[in-house]
Amino acid sequence: MKSSSPLAPRRRKTARAAMVVIAMSALVALAGCASATQSTSAASGTFKPVTQDNSSTITVWADSTRLPAVQAYQKANPSVKMNIVTYDGSADGSTYLQTKVRLFDQTGKGWPDVVFASPTDVTWASQPTSPSAQAFAAPVDTLVSKSTIDNFATGSLSACQYNGHTYCLRNDIAQVVLWYNKTLMDQFGYTVPTTWEQYEALGAKVAQEHPGYLLGAVGDTNSQESYFWSSQCPAFSLTGTNKLRTALSDPNCTRMATLLDTMIANKTISTQGFFSADFAKTSGDKVLMANGPSWYGQYLFNSAFKTPAGQIAAANPLTWDGESKAATGNVGGGVWMVSSHSKNLKAATAVTEWLTTSDANQGSAPTYPAYAPAAKTWLANPANTSYFADDVSGPFQTAANEIWTGWSNTKFSDATAWSSVVLPGLTAGKTLTSLLPEWQAAIVDEGKAVGYTVTTK
Repeated sequence: MKSSSPLAPRRRKTARAAMVVIAMSALVALAGCASATQSTSAASGTFKPVTQDNSSTITVWADSTRLPAVQAYQKANPSVKMNIVTYDGSADGSTYLQTKVRLFDQTGKGWPDVVFASPTDVTWASQPTSPSAQAFAAPVDTLVSKSTIDNFATGSLSACQYNGHTYCLRNDIAQVVLWYNKTLMDQFGYTVPTTWEQYEALGAKVAQEHPGYLLGAVGDTNSQESYFWSSQCPAFSLTGTNKLRTALSDPNCTRMATLLDTMIANKTISTQGFFSADFAKTSGDKVLMANGPSWYGQYLFNSAFKTPAGQIAAANPLTWDGESKAATGNVGGGVWMVSSHSKNLKAATAVTEWLTTSDANQGSAPTYPAYAPAAKTWLANPANTSYFADDVSGPFQTAANEIWTGWSNTKFSDATAWSSVVLPGLTAGKTLTSLLPEWQAAIVDEGKAVGYTVTTK
C-alpha cells in the first residue's frame, strides 16, 4: 500500500472484533516455524545474524489495526516473551519507522524484532542505511520455507524483493476488481462489461439513459492506482537499483487518460473522490459501478455509502481489446518484516509467519490475505462475503494473481504528485490528457530528490 496512506483499506480504523478470536492452532504454527535456524548467513551470503538467544524477548511494532492479532498470538503462546508496541504503521506516508531505525543504527540498539509497515519501507529497509550498518530487514526467504514463499499470490511479494532475496512477507493485498450494483444493473438492463472499451461504451449509454449515475471516480489520492496501474502505465517503474522510469507519454498511459477524459466529459466518471466530503450523502446511491480495490465492497459501499446488503457484486478486472490477460492495480496492503538485528530470529520468524499465513489469524482479518491458502479461508468466512449479491471469490482470486508488477514501490509516495498536480487540475477543468506532462514532471522531481536516476522514455 505507497500512496498517501499505504495500508488497506486506508480509512479503516480498527479490525473486526472477530480478529481477536484466535484458535489454539497458533501453537502448531509456532512449532512449524522451527526451521528458522541460524544457517541463514551461509544461505544469503551477506546476512550475518547477531548472536542468538532463543529465550530472549522479542519486540513487535504494529499499527492499531494489527494490534489485536499480535496480542492474540501472545495470548495463545504465553511462553514467548513479547514486548508489543503500537505505532503509526507508516500510514499516510509517515517516515517514523525509517527515522527511528537510523537512530538505532547510530546507537547500536533499540531495533524492533518484528515490524508491520508499508511496502514502501522495504525500499530502504532492504538496503543498509550506512556503509557500516546492516540492512534493517532480514531476508525472510532464508528464514521460512520456499513452499511458504511460493504460496503468496502471484506478484504480491514483488515489493519485498531486492537483489535476489525477499525481505518481507505480505500481510494483505488490495487487488482491483470491477464493482457494480447488481440490483441497478439488472433494473436498467445493462450487461457487466469485460473490457475497458465496453466500460467506456456503457458510460456513454448511462449518460444518455440514466444521467447522474456514475461508473467511477478519480478524485481520491489513490485513484491513479485503480486506473493507471490497471492500464500498465509506467508511471513508477523501477528498472534497476536507484533507476526509475516514469513515461506518461506511453500508450498504456494515454489510452487510460483518453478513456477517462471521455467519461469525465459525459459525467459518468466523477472528478470528486469517493471519500471526499459529502460524496456519500450526495452521490453514494448513484454509483452504478466502480473500478477499485477489494476492500471497496465492505469499506466503501457498505460502511461509507450504506448500500443495502445483497446489491453489490464484483467482476473480474477489465482487459483491453486485443489483450488476452488482464492486469490490475493494488490499492493497499501492508507487510511484516523481521529485523536482521534480532537476537531471537526463531521467535521473530514464527510470529511473522503466523500473522501472514495462518488461517487462525487471516481467516478473520479485515482485508484480503496475500497468502493464497489463507485467502481461501478468508473467503469462506461469511463475515467477509455475506454482504454481497453474488460470490466474490472468483473475481477476488483471479485479480489477486493479475496485479501488474511494473508499478513499483518507490522511496516516495505515488500519491503526492497525483494529489498536488492532477487533482487540482481536474478541479480547474483540465483534462487528464493535458495533465500528463505536469504529472510526469512532478514525479521526475520527486524521484531525483530521493536519489533516483530518472528516465522518461
